[in-house]
Amino acid sequence: MGNKVTIGLIQAKNDVHGDEPVHVHKEKAIEKHVRMVREAAAKGARIICLQEIFYGPYFCAEQNTKWYEAAEEVPDGPTTQLFRSLARELGAVIILPVYEQVGIGTYYNTAAVIDADGTYLGKYRKQHIPHVAAGGNGCGFWEKYYFKPGNLGYPVFDTAFAKVGVYICYDRHFPEGARLLGLNGAEIVFNPSATVAGLSEYLWKLEQPAHAVANGYYVAAINRVGVEAPWNMGEFYGQSYLVDPRGQFVAIGSRDQDEVVIAEMDKDVIHQVRNTWQFYRDRRPETYEDMVKLLP
Repeated sequence: MGNKVTIGLIQAKNDVHGDEPVHVHKEKAIEKHVRMVREAAAKGARIICLQEIFYGPYFCAEQNTKWYEAAEEVPDGPTTQLFRSLARELGAVIILPVYEQVGIGTYYNTAAVIDADGTYLGKYRKQHIPHVAAGGNGCGFWEKYYFKPGNLGYPVFDTAFAKVGVYICYDRHFPEGARLLGLNGAEIVFNPSATVAGLSEYLWKLEQPAHAVANGYYVAAINRVGVEAPWNMGEFYGQSYLVDPRGQFVAIGSRDQDEVVIAEMDKDVIHQVRNTWQFYRDRRPETYEDMVKLLP
């Protein structure tokens, strides 16, 4: 296996009105994203990542028990099983962000990691859960209504093509987890997101390149596109991208179009950067104890 790996990032509009039943959202979105995953693989992508909870709208704009119906078990639910078959067929690694149900009434914002032979490698559960108003009319990122905070740490998955970490949407505002993913061996970190203009856009091209530089790895940031009715809380501004360990953008998607963004990561760049900037050598964890103290 060479040191260059083609990455596919999928950004897409939600095509179904939010008032429609959950099963309609899932059927339409899954059909669409299967097509887009196939397109990414046809363009050479060996690792493919979808956007946050890809199989419906960003339903956290409201607080409604209806959306609990979207949750599935991971890995035993039908969506993970479908994409395991697809990964095996295409010979591609897939990072699959879904709404996870555990037992009765316990829910997480989760990404399953599926290897190129269809093997389920494990999952990451979103650690940092926002609860923030946005867009007016009572809308917001009301995620504490839907998700428990993650409890699986910051795993790194040794896939067929690279060592992969996952950080989901709001997680990207927290450098601590980004550093732990690097310490755990990540060569590339995927951040599937759902984020709107007017709140976070000025940070979109700032924070994650900084994580890439500070940790000497690639970061792939994925954001959906469009305005979703009936909430209309803001424009999901796309611009999915891959950034290298020097903070340079390798490729970036459009603002408002369904798109498969194709870009290449080069592991030699990781080695070059880490040999130049010895941040892992020079860090002083014995001096950081105050960071994990609870504030009064």
